[in-house]
Amino acid sequence: MKSSTKRVTAPSIYSRKGSKQKISALTAYDYTMAKLLDAAGVDILLVGDSLGTVIQGHDTTLPVTLDEVIYHSRCVTRGVERALVVADLPFMSYQISIEKAVESACRLLKESGVSAVKLEGGEFISKTVKRLVEIDIPVMGHIGLTPQSYHRMGGNKIQGSTNDGVAGSRDQILRDAIALEHAGVFAMVIEGVPAELAADVTSMVSVPTIGIGAGPSCDGQILVTQDMLGMIPDFAPKFVKRYANLSQTIDQAVKSYIDEVSSSNFPGDEHSFVSKGPDLKLAKKVS
Repeated sequence: MKSSTKRVTAPSIYSRKGSKQKISALTAYDYTMAKLLDAAGVDILLVGDSLGTVIQGHDTTLPVTLDEVIYHSRCVTRGVERALVVADLPFMSYQISIEKAVESACRLLKESGVSAVKLEGGEFISKTVKRLVEIDIPVMGHIGLTPQSYHRMGGNKIQGSTNDGVAGSRDQILRDAIALEHAGVFAMVIEGVPAELAADVTSMVSVPTIGIGAGPSCDGQILVTQDMLGMIPDFAPKFVKRYANLSQTIDQAVKSYIDEVSSSNFPGDEHSFVSKGPDLKLAKKVS
């Protein structure tokens, strides 16, 4: 049962900066999961380019296309009544030029029904963010560990542990956060940084921070739903808490199904139809 049917919007998320009511966010890539998560009361559903690894089986998010994000976003928005749906701009859909970013973001909103976009980067992308905000497209920022920078980082590695001024350093991440704030983001994801750095960013900026692998001081938290539900047994990073073990539940359910099919215990009479004149009815009424 939903806690509220009132729509969550970009302004309502922005207004929760520093609130005791922390922001909850999860990823979604399909109608069924989106409907379940929305009904449970999550604030934000992100159609992340993480679909490249979670859904498509790639090693990185880089192969994901804009058309694929639009497709999955359409599926998600059909299942949502309350949550704010945000979609990632995938690799090379916004880095080439501001004009390309505007075109990509407009397609996402127009063709999928999402209410905001997320893009990775700080200072270097702030002019693009500013332009999107100027044409009334809500933007969520993303700093720290940015998966589209996989090759620059040499893998998905914790950022912000040095103070040498280069990309991924503590001082650069602080500059990135300020640049995004000034560009007009309504919130920003902080990923894969030391907890104390995330706390510093959170206290420094006037927009909500949403952490993933960034400690408890952020204004909200986001996890990949499949990780949180324990659906991928061989992936267990330190920052993920498993609230269920669905991989085991699914394994047991499928094995039971196979056993019952093999032994002819399924389908039984209660799952079968018989012809009674022009109508098809269940062979036996299910109690």
